[in-house]
Amino acid sequence: MAAKSSHCASEVKRHDRGRFHCALFAGPDAREGLFAVYAFNHEIARIADTVREPLAGEIRLQWWRDAMAGVFAGDPPGHPVAIALSETVRRFALSRSHFERLLDGRGAELSGDPPADTDALIRYAEGISAPVSCLGLEVLGVGGDAAIEAARHVGIAWAITGLVRAIPFHAARARVYLPAVSCRHGALDIDALLRGRFVPGLADVVSELCDLAAGHLAGARRLRAQVPRRALPVLLPATLAEGYLGKLRAAHHEPFEAHVRASPPSRLLMLALNAFLGRY
Repeated sequence: MAAKSSHCASEVKRHDRGRFHCALFAGPDAREGLFAVYAFNHEIARIADTVREPLAGEIRLQWWRDAMAGVFAGDPPGHPVAIALSETVRRFALSRSHFERLLDGRGAELSGDPPADTDALIRYAEGISAPVSCLGLEVLGVGGDAAIEAARHVGIAWAITGLVRAIPFHAARARVYLPAVSCRHGALDIDALLRGRFVPGLADVVSELCDLAAGHLAGARRLRAQVPRRALPVLLPATLAEGYLGKLRAAHHEPFEAHVRASPPSRLLMLALNAFLGRY
């Protein structure tokens, strides 16, 4: 499994650096399983940003839907991530339903329509991120309602934080993930946003979404006493999300400020400290 896992580790390190660093705090076997799950997540997450037509995206997602039959049967297609994922599914008895939820979540975003309101945004964030966290818990051998609920909260917070930080990236690709109701209330000029400008009212919408993410981080941390320590590699993205939210606050919630998107150089130190203290 080493060569295949090395491919997954390389992909995750390149494209999902936050989760990559968090996975380093897992044991060697579990770490490789996490890399396989995260590499699969990257494969389907990038589809919406690499196709011009929803149909093309649906075709690529359908390829992965079909591939899952082979992945779970131990006869995956010849894709390096699918091969590593099949071994991971066998070794850790991963639930197929989580993969199906992820594929459904990514399929929903192909329309390009923004979420109607914050409730819709939360459902979207949960669909594209919480199943990743739940699969991570299965790799780590962690169950229980408290751990699963904490992972759900962290997944939502991580996804919302990522969406806010990626506003300039998505705007350059004519995509908007901001709740339509919030944009209307703030009289946000979407056309100006898509032209990559500082837009009046954007900071208010971003502030609302940062508060939403912070609320889910708080929800996850209220469960900390009930969550096994071995779940930390999956929950440590909460530490990174809090750091990014702090940078957004310091920038007055202007996501086009370049330093908002940069990773804090101390993040490995923050992760190591929280892992040592058993917190996230």
